[in-house]
Amino acid sequence: MITAFALLLGAAVTIYFSCEFFVNGVEWVGRKLGVSQTATGTILAAFGTALPESVVTLVATAFGNSTASKEIGIGAALGGPLALSTVAYGVVGIAMLVTARATGQHNNPVVQVDGQRLSRDQAWFLGIFVFKVALGLIAFAIKPWLGLMFLGAYAIYTWSELNESGEAEEGDSEPLIFRPRDSDPSLWWALLQTGIATVVIFAASRLFVMQLETVGPFLGLAPQVTALLLSPIATELPETMNAVIWVRQKKERLALANISGAMMIQATVPTAFGLFFTPWLFDRGLTIAGGVTMLAVILLWLMFRKGQVRALRLANVAWLYGVFAVLFVLFVR
Repeated sequence: MITAFALLLGAAVTIYFSCEFFVNGVEWVGRKLGVSQTATGTILAAFGTALPESVVTLVATAFGNSTASKEIGIGAALGGPLALSTVAYGVVGIAMLVTARATGQHNNPVVQVDGQRLSRDQAWFLGIFVFKVALGLIAFAIKPWLGLMFLGAYAIYTWSELNESGEAEEGDSEPLIFRPRDSDPSLWWALLQTGIATVVIFAASRLFVMQLETVGPFLGLAPQVTALLLSPIATELPETMNAVIWVRQKKERLALANISGAMMIQATVPTAFGLFFTPWLFDRGLTIAGGVTMLAVILLWLMFRKGQVRALRLANVAWLYGVFAVLFVLFVR
């Protein structure tokens, strides 16, 4: 068990340092492709960090030979958005509070965001997610075909993000880590660094989840509790780490854009796989997860549409994950 805990810690450290390479590389990829900073966060960064979870859902639902495997796939499709809408956004607020205190700035700084754009993203997500949860509560014959609608929704979102008018740059990009002395590295170097970082993040995330599944029973946690309560935190660790790194660089817009974009992927692509290969029917635990996620997104939408978000208010969203944990233990475990 000591080995499992050591591997758990080692995987977390590896994810963090790999994310340093990833965020640095993906910023340069976006710059070389002429993509706005916000679209770099919502599309490029989000795709890179959310791809592993989507692959896990595909493998679990399409190639899993047991009912438990398919349930894990459905759980990942629900647990990911829950963790992102609560813990990931909350971590951004906490990181800003810590950074502000360390630098002697305002104790409760304003998060510099494009509130209109982020509130629109939350509205997009909420509409798709409500439909996604509703499908999990009823059974009918043509449900698998609706997976195409979710893939189409993400394609439309991607198109709209890439065609959004650009905004002012948020800070300068640091030198590419693979080419620190090159003031204008080529696209291929940026892609190479980003690609290698993505592979390492994927491998370390899988190792983290595997060790978590070992540690869970040792701590007396039922498999379902580990799968729906703890595993989503692990699988969304890259997005959370990216957010911390960008906040440290005073690029809050990129941090929030990455989380927002990852939420859109989690709401659509894994859902499509679940609809294609499983009955997509929710038990009580999944229904509670869906309800708490919708509550979190509504609160985020209300915050962002006002244009100004204080770090402490954003940090408080993380408490909703604790609410879910209490409800899960009371009514499911």
